[in-house]
Amino acid sequence: MEIQLSADLEARLNQIAAQGGRDPETLVQEAVERMVSHEEWFIREVEKGLAAADRGEFIEHEHTGQLIDSRYPG
Repeated sequence: MEIQLSADLEARLNQIAAQGGRDPETLVQEAVERMVSHEEWFIREVEKGLAAADRGEFIEHEHTGQLIDSRYPG
């Protein structure tokens, strides 16, 4: 597989690779692996949420507010 990068993005990638003493192709491979893993996780989570909704499992509005407040106080 080949991809085309803008000249600016390619230059930035090469600079980061050089600063880290790494190969640009390796950085791209790692970035794609992280992105694909994240997308797979996200799709699984959405499917779990849709399945829960299909079963009628919802969080009440008040409970949602409490969850948000507990995770992000202040």
